[in-house]
Amino acid sequence: MGSRMRLVEELIERNYGVAVIDGGLATQLEALGADINGPLWSARCLISDPHLIKQVHLQYLEAGADILVTSSYQATIPGFLSKGFSIEEGELLLQQSVKLALEARDNFWKLNADNYYSRALVAASIGSYGAYLADGSEYSGHYGPDMNLEKLKEFHRRRLQVLVDAGPDLLAFETIPNKLEAQALAELLDEENIQIPSWICFSSVDGEHMSSGDDFKECLDILNRNEKVNIVGINCVSPQFIENLILKFKKLTNKLLAVYPNSGEVWDGKAKRWLQPECVGEKSFELLAKRWHECGASLIGGCCRTTPCTIRSISKLLKNMS
Repeated sequence: MGSRMRLVEELIERNYGVAVIDGGLATQLEALGADINGPLWSARCLISDPHLIKQVHLQYLEAGADILVTSSYQATIPGFLSKGFSIEEGELLLQQSVKLALEARDNFWKLNADNYYSRALVAASIGSYGAYLADGSEYSGHYGPDMNLEKLKEFHRRRLQVLVDAGPDLLAFETIPNKLEAQALAELLDEENIQIPSWICFSSVDGEHMSSGDDFKECLDILNRNEKVNIVGINCVSPQFIENLILKFKKLTNKLLAVYPNSGEVWDGKAKRWLQPECVGEKSFELLAKRWHECGASLIGGCCRTTPCTIRSISKLLKNMS
């Protein structure tokens, strides 16, 4: 794992302390005309429109992203089985999510190696159990009284194995809403002896606690003891919470910090739509990203409802500032 983590560290060093993560995949797929309604969400395009996924990856690379996150966030073997696919077909679709990002990265690099771009890394996305449920519980962490550590590990195990075998540069566990799932993932990384770097990013609805109400300190105490979790952070929360969370995390861990909030809109998991009370524009996002970097975040990007325009603005500002 040391050499793989060194790739991440070198990327950050080349940019004088910051690596830019890409932005909302589903948002851009919809802008290109994709239909992502349904429990598979953006992973639906692995079946129907894989060329659009690759197109979005290229758009984010052109915007200055240093890390591409794959289209596997809501892609699970049980999810594909529910749509009539076999286990083998589901595994091939998971592999394809990594392949599409690697191909986009390699093709872009061949054309732009001399144009001041860094060679991007590919992070295989692994969404929370709540993302598979597709009921908004990745923002509540309420998985029911029967959920336990072993069930969560077994839910994630085969997807983790398949994605690692597909050859990404690192793993991105995203919108983890509770301590139980974070512990399950940390133990799973050890049990499977995963040899590529990983980050675990959490969701929060109040800017103080995990979405479940669990305490961040208790969760980070678990992750701090695990050498296979290299990066921790926050994703798909309101930008207004990020600075406070960075400062909180800096007191609780020495691991690298990743932050990639949404636009400020709020997902209504029941109605399946975005509410727009506090949408942040590109200019404001750019200025906030500068502050997040100053506070100690090393990996910065965007999540739902952010676009290549968002990433272009923060990449340009952060890298010019550096």
